[in-house]
Amino acid sequence: MDLIITKKELAFQNEEKAKREAELINAYAELKKTEKYISSQNDEKIKRAAELAIANRELIFQNDEKEKRAVELVIANSKLKKTQENLQEYILGLEKMMFMTSHKIRQPIAHILGISNLLDESINSLEEIKKMVGYLKQSALSLDSFTIELTEFMCALKQK
Repeated sequence: MDLIITKKELAFQNEEKAKREAELINAYAELKKTEKYISSQNDEKIKRAAELAIANRELIFQNDEKEKRAVELVIANSKLKKTQENLQEYILGLEKMMFMTSHKIRQPIAHILGISNLLDESINSLEEIKKMVGYLKQSALSLDSFTIELTEFMCALKQK
């Protein structure tokens, strides 16, 4: 009878063992599925990390290019401002030259024309003629002096 009880107990333990074995097999299968899922997730993460690394390198490259362009723009802007300043100075020089031409050239020419009109109208004495020739000479020298001044001014303006 002990044998029967032992046999039953052994059969019960075998059934329990079989149940546990089935549970372990199921747990092992679930573990394998989970490992496979985790492995695919890891592969996906590695893939995304590689894509992010490529995108990051591209962003770094683009940022470097933008910084280079910004430096180029600053240099170009500086050159443009300098050009604008030079142009403004040149325009002021041209305006000054126009003023000089209209005033300093016109005055000696007006004197020469006035003296020539006086010579046409009346010739009273040699002394008056000498006086008028002196005025003509003075106006011509003034005109010559201004011509030299204007030439120097234009050369200086051109060099700027």
